[in-house]
Amino acid sequence: MHSPTNCAGASRRDCLQLGLGALLGGGLLTALRARGVAAEAVNKPTAKAKGCILIWMDGGPTHFETFDPKPDAPEEYRGEFKAIPTAVPGVQFSEHMTKLAKNLDKFALIRSIRHDQGNHGAGNHYMMTGAPPRIPVGCGAFVSFHPSMGSVVSHEKPAASGLPAYFGLPSMTRSGGPNFLGAKHAPFVVAEDPNGTNFKVRDVVIPEGLTGPRFEDRTATRGEVDNLKRFMDKAAGDPALALDEHYKQAYDLMNSKVAQAAFDIAREPQKVRESYGRNGFGQRLLLARRLVEAGVPFVTINDGGWDHHSDLFGALAKRLPGWDQSVNALITDLADRGMLDSTLVIALGEFGRTPKISTLSGQTKPGRDHWANAMSVLFAGGGTPGGAVVGATDRKGFAAVERVLAPENFVSTVYTKLGIDPGKILYAPNGRPTHLVSDPAPIKELM
Repeated sequence: MHSPTNCAGASRRDCLQLGLGALLGGGLLTALRARGVAAEAVNKPTAKAKGCILIWMDGGPTHFETFDPKPDAPEEYRGEFKAIPTAVPGVQFSEHMTKLAKNLDKFALIRSIRHDQGNHGAGNHYMMTGAPPRIPVGCGAFVSFHPSMGSVVSHEKPAASGLPAYFGLPSMTRSGGPNFLGAKHAPFVVAEDPNGTNFKVRDVVIPEGLTGPRFEDRTATRGEVDNLKRFMDKAAGDPALALDEHYKQAYDLMNSKVAQAAFDIAREPQKVRESYGRNGFGQRLLLARRLVEAGVPFVTINDGGWDHHSDLFGALAKRLPGWDQSVNALITDLADRGMLDSTLVIALGEFGRTPKISTLSGQTKPGRDHWANAMSVLFAGGGTPGGAVVGATDRKGFAAVERVLAPENFVSTVYTKLGIDPGKILYAPNGRPTHLVSDPAPIKELM
């Protein structure tokens, strides 16, 4: 069983904090700008995606042992796993990624994102928000200086049918919070294991022994109490308001037939459930598909345990075949249902791993350490061309050297595909303007 923590010893927890944006112009400037906008609209990529399933590989997955093997490098760089061919001639994956290798024509791969944040807190924040940390961040820090992608999507694209727009399974990532957008746009966390017997989402079912009328009476009484004058002004940050938001979400879910049907994973045919893998990770991917199918625009799977400073090869030989099966099943299932064109599937972590096999801190079983100069990102759906491989790293996997990209380009691609302008400016409650992404250029090869 892999650990949900990384080398900082930190587990996941929630964070908090709204924004609107407008720019005005006039006269000749307006006319010129209008002409520019019209020309831009002709070449503007069409937003095709309605939902996104983000598989967050917390800890920093190795690119060598997954999507970017280096079979011609010396042994101390290439590691113990062999390289295998994929559906795209000349492109190889690690030997434990057999199913995804055969289906590379259904998704794209980015091999050339690099940044300069080599610890978990900062790297997580950068990749999850598209904004580099503005102050030094410790390895174990929970960072939320900027709204996460999920929170921005929640703010810009509300879900239908009483469902929250943003879910986290089984927990929120450390930089997956809303920051100044407020608690309303934090993820609704489903901590329960959908692979368990009698799976139920806590707090969204009426407790046993409490009848419908009694529940309605208690809800009405709570509403009357909430209408009493608050001791704190809203602008000053009444702590009860955040609790109100979460209570309202749970109440809406209890009363939403669409939501209850989406949670009822037992409705899935056994063959489908088996294809995803009868384990917590596989069934959470299946639940994510059901939530997107019900109209939820953003679901994050917080998949921890990728911080392999030691026992890299032993741990991944056990883990990767199942992970490969589950992610491949998700992409295949979406394609079979005609949903892949409208659903993004993305898998990544905060960075890659060191090129040279490491035995730091006296480890007897070798691993790889943090490395932000190279990483691999799986990117599928929403009009993404299958079989595209963007960029490359050098022969030993030290750094991205071809079509070098930044986290900003990655996040801008996600926003653009979902119909959100990555150049938009939001305003914090204190009036401070905040760009969604400072460099709003998406990755053109994926559009």
